[in-house]
Amino acid sequence: MLKSLLTPLQLRGVTLANRVVMSPMSRYFCAGGVPTRDVADYYRRRADGGLGLIITEGVSVDHPRAVDNPGIPRLHGEDALAGWRYVVDSVHAAGCPIWPQLWHQGPMWNVEFAGAHATDTAALRPSGIWGPPDGVISVHPERRLQSLPETAPMREEEIADAIAAYAASARNAVAVGFDGIAVHGAHGYLIDSFLWQYTNRRADHWGGTPAARARFGAEVIRAIRAAVGESVPIALRISQFKMQDYRARLADTPAELAELLGPLADAGVDLFDCSQRFFDTPLFEGSPLNLAGWVKALTGTRTMTVGGIGLGKSGKPAAHIDRGQPSDNNLPSLVERFDRDEFDLVAVGRSLLNDPEWLRRAIEQRDFLPFDPANLERLA
Repeated sequence: MLKSLLTPLQLRGVTLANRVVMSPMSRYFCAGGVPTRDVADYYRRRADGGLGLIITEGVSVDHPRAVDNPGIPRLHGEDALAGWRYVVDSVHAAGCPIWPQLWHQGPMWNVEFAGAHATDTAALRPSGIWGPPDGVISVHPERRLQSLPETAPMREEEIADAIAAYAASARNAVAVGFDGIAVHGAHGYLIDSFLWQYTNRRADHWGGTPAARARFGAEVIRAIRAAVGESVPIALRISQFKMQDYRARLADTPAELAELLGPLADAGVDLFDCSQRFFDTPLFEGSPLNLAGWVKALTGTRTMTVGGIGLGKSGKPAAHIDRGQPSDNNLPSLVERFDRDEFDLVAVGRSLLNDPEWLRRAIEQRDFLPFDPANLERLA
């Protein structure tokens, strides 16, 4: 059944043995931002399961307001880079490429986690806006209330510093042996807060039209390309939904989405990682195409789908964080879409977190393991 997903794919200088990718999932197990041997073993177990690519959890770029939780790994500092070198070597020993997901939380800094890093320093926001006061969220309502007051919009020097931070961390990633670069541009974090019209109301060259709102992300991609060279592939994660509102939309029409994504594709994105709660949800009325399908059709760029692969659906408004979804075999529908050339890669998140051997079970048509919510709290 999975035969077509087990074909190789070339992305610039990197060959993926198959089309199944471990999706980035934050775990917060890197004390002080330094990945440990346990973290390396966690990724190695998934690599041993036969994946075509691993994309790591979100990794802090080299910026003082990039991430809040001290358990989030970083890609700067001697100890952290040494830790990542060990992780990369462990995954490579299993014959699997690995990319870091570069992360800057932007407006979401010190919202979900307000611990020792919490200060009076404001999070970076394009226009000083956090999000809607009535959005469907998973964060505690009190944290939203504390985040709603507007702050000063980002200054030009702050924008330049943030772009430089992405480039510096991408350079570090290649230096420790990562095979490609993934960039988090979704879910209401920094890049996405420029893309999203609700949080980007700037009247200068960083805002206004969809193409102008894409400029910050495009400049990040260009800076990363200059830092890593031409042989290293770059992926960009995008989404409609946001942490500030699961009902949010980047674009309401294909034309609007095309205008938004065009500058990003032109800047050098090799793969759009298209995040949805469920991969089989149509993006626009009148077409069965999902987000990845529309992005590929509109840009001609390779895309990756993600969202609930191997998991049953829940009716909860923030179902992607539901801790009790049962395992489900929705692979026939996934493969059918892949065979129609709707997308080029499939990213598996919670199913792989639950079972490192998930892909082998799928290939051998064995039953999936029941989802164990305890796996969300341990590095198994």
